[in-house]
Amino acid sequence: MHLLIFGKTGQVARELAREAGARGFRAEFLGRDAADLTAPDACAAAIAATGAEVIVNAAAYTAVDAAEADRATAQAVNADAPGAMARAAAARGLPFLHVSTDYVFDGTADRPWREDDPVAPLGVYGATKLDGERQVAAAGGPHAILRTSWVFSAHGKNFVKTMLRLGRERPELSVVDDQKGGPTPAADIARALLTLAEGILAGRPGGLYHFAGAPTVSWADFADAIFDAAALPHRPLVHRIATSAYPTPARRPLHSALDCARIRDLHGIEQPDWQRGLAEVVKELETAQ
Repeated sequence: MHLLIFGKTGQVARELAREAGARGFRAEFLGRDAADLTAPDACAAAIAATGAEVIVNAAAYTAVDAAEADRATAQAVNADAPGAMARAAAARGLPFLHVSTDYVFDGTADRPWREDDPVAPLGVYGATKLDGERQVAAAGGPHAILRTSWVFSAHGKNFVKTMLRLGRERPELSVVDDQKGGPTPAADIARALLTLAEGILAGRPGGLYHFAGAPTVSWADFADAIFDAAALPHRPLVHRIATSAYPTPARRPLHSALDCARIRDLHGIEQPDWQRGLAEVVKELETAQ
């Protein structure tokens, strides 16, 4: 399989490179130097000229708080560029895979969110990602949208790396305990995307899918698990606090666990165990030191 992937240095893109190589796939990656996502027409032109069989968008504007003051950039990168990509892919009949987020929900549910649940994003990031989903679906071509959450890996900026850094610097940390969701290893997202691509090429259904780690935990639970998995000189004490004690420019959903039954039933992709993924990421980080 020959893939054209938007994104090069992000967490999912880095894991796509690793997994595509392991599967013997040919993958071309377009970074910011080759595909500026603030210029949607340039992204569409790259697809019009490609010889790839599948297009994957693994790039996004993920600075949730910064997006509140930078709506124009977030809109271009998270919505208008994916829309242009999807339309260019549809014009050639190429499957288009796009990564979205749990932040399309308002967090008020008392159970994991399903694909057909009402959406109500709380901030600019979620709103622009939702617009991206809608533009991709409206393009009319073969596609799959993968909503995921709390992505982590040994690459880039993420909660695991932040906790490990702070854990080496401080004896105590305050971490939010009333936001709950599913941490998701970027490696598992990459595997799911490639399996989806294979399935769609083989005639299996596209559409909207949820894919996030289990079990559901709070950020404080996740922090404790990170410190349990890591070999730090001194294990920091985690103080559990409410979201109200840690104000941010953007509101976060309090409950964003995702129901992953659909992707399992239609593509045989099981919900990942984030604890296994965490152990692998911590080992990779410690080996690299």
